[in-house]
Amino acid sequence: MSSPHRADADRRDSVSYETVDLGVLVIGAGAAGARAAIELVEQGVDPEEVLVIGKRSHGDAHTTWARGGINGALGTHDSEDDWTVHAADTINEGHHLNDPAKVETVTKRMPGLLRELDEWGMPYSRTAAGDIDQRYFGAQSFRRTAFAGDHTGESLLNTLVERARSLAIPYRENVYITRLLESDGRIHGAAGFDMDTGEFVLFEAATVVLAAGGYTSLYDRHSSRDDENTGDGPALAYQAGARLMDMEFVQFHPTGMVGARYGAEWDGRLVTEAVRGEGGRLFNDEVSESKARGGSEERRSPGGERFMERYSPDQMELDARDVVARAIAQEISEGRGTDAGGVFLDISHRDRSFIRARLPRMYERFADLGVDLAEDPVEVAPTAHYGMGGVVVDETGETDISGLYAIGETMAGVHGANRLGGNSLAETIAFGAVTGEAIAERLDQRDRAASDTVADHARVHLAALRRLADSDGTYDPEALMDDLRAVLWDHAGILRDRETLQEGLEQVRAIRRRAADLSVGGLTSRSFEFAMNLTFALDVAEAILRGAAMRTESRGAHARTDSPDEHDEWQRNIVVSRGSLGSMRLDTAPVPEPSDAVQAALDAGFELDYHQLE
Repeated sequence: MSSPHRADADRRDSVSYETVDLGVLVIGAGAAGARAAIELVEQGVDPEEVLVIGKRSHGDAHTTWARGGINGALGTHDSEDDWTVHAADTINEGHHLNDPAKVETVTKRMPGLLRELDEWGMPYSRTAAGDIDQRYFGAQSFRRTAFAGDHTGESLLNTLVERARSLAIPYRENVYITRLLESDGRIHGAAGFDMDTGEFVLFEAATVVLAAGGYTSLYDRHSSRDDENTGDGPALAYQAGARLMDMEFVQFHPTGMVGARYGAEWDGRLVTEAVRGEGGRLFNDEVSESKARGGSEERRSPGGERFMERYSPDQMELDARDVVARAIAQEISEGRGTDAGGVFLDISHRDRSFIRARLPRMYERFADLGVDLAEDPVEVAPTAHYGMGGVVVDETGETDISGLYAIGETMAGVHGANRLGGNSLAETIAFGAVTGEAIAERLDQRDRAASDTVADHARVHLAALRRLADSDGTYDPEALMDDLRAVLWDHAGILRDRETLQEGLEQVRAIRRRAADLSVGGLTSRSFEFAMNLTFALDVAEAILRGAAMRTESRGAHARTDSPDEHDEWQRNIVVSRGSLGSMRLDTAPVPEPSDAVQAALDAGFELDYHQLE
């Protein structure tokens, strides 16, 4: 499948590299990439024509951190639910910036895909009758989120990896893709390096699937590990000439861990929405008037006020994520937060056996940190969690570049201005299947031969990588990444305004100038990995800030304090493309209309009734 290859020795910048020739290269080994590869083989593509590559060990992808559940209108508990209501909830949560056709693709397919996963051995939690159980998630009209305890993502990825192994789908670990190879609007493969050996690799492929995740670890507090979700997928596509969309919309999950008692390594890590979906309550650190007068509560609490009663009396803690996150931020900013800068999340009114059965990973995690979930509240605060933006794709996941696809958190269109909880895993599975089907149908029509021009471009790129790896400049790449994270947190966080965003853009420009003078420790060093992360992160950070500055309204996860209202004229997507001389160009595009069936569900006005949980 692969063979050594050496460039012409007489080239000034000659480099040696391995060449791998295949039909489909899948970049990213989480749920989206795995599901696409499975679909390809199940549609009859020879496994030897497919290769899945990941930056980490097999089965170690960000999917495992999605704990709470995966959406699909099975109607296990609520027979009124169906795919149209799921679509309506998704569009309402996205503040009507979603691409309705893509929403419909996900919501129509998910019931069948959930059952397919069941057939493949997904260890769902079950009802007493043995059906796939479903729980409430924020802003869901009905109980629609299927789950495996609070380890759904981990169990999902394990199920997909086992399925892929049974189909003999090849996988390669610890490979970092640094450039997509494009010519005349067609994809021809990708170039990168083996992170263990430092050897360069050229993948010649007529079809490439980008499933490389999102960009929220570019923020100071985030729910990812620092070395993933650094914007590789969107930036690779953008640098190759594809368009991006909705990059200004970054979801801040309401409940990230905060507080010295947990340690720095846990700061920002997610406390799954399943805790609130199972009845968890939010309290500030201020004693309410009723308690001060000697009042009592029906059940014990941390001692503060259950403040969501003021912000969302009907949906309470299970209102949309942007609503709950801003409420928590408001409580903290007005002095009602904890000393650590958080609020309390409490589920101690539930029985211990219930918590251990429904939230086993959370129970174990906090027990290891000295916190008993059945007795004590935990401290939480908003954390950057999900980028709704990504690469512009068509109904099959194909980008502007022929043969290049983008799926999962790398793509745009499904979530609009704010993502509905439980839809991230759903999108990975649905578009993994859709894209796999489309590629299988078209694969024989692709031109497999990479042009000499593309090979020349690859050699020039690899030579530049080698020079970067050997550079002995002034600035440490990891330190610049930390600087960039601080800029985005401070200037493009939960609350934004024109002046702050413009200051952020100036600081990104300054970091970009320093990034031209890096000190790097060789091809296998961590500093080289950070240098490549920085290359991608700078483009993504600029797109976030420019989009947020251009959108002079507040909508979903984008909250402008100097433009606090939502405006009808801004029901448009902001599209980012490469301009002349490497500049970044922003335009707007209208949002398509929903189908009649989805519009009917929108008009019906379904809404979650939180108090069923009381």
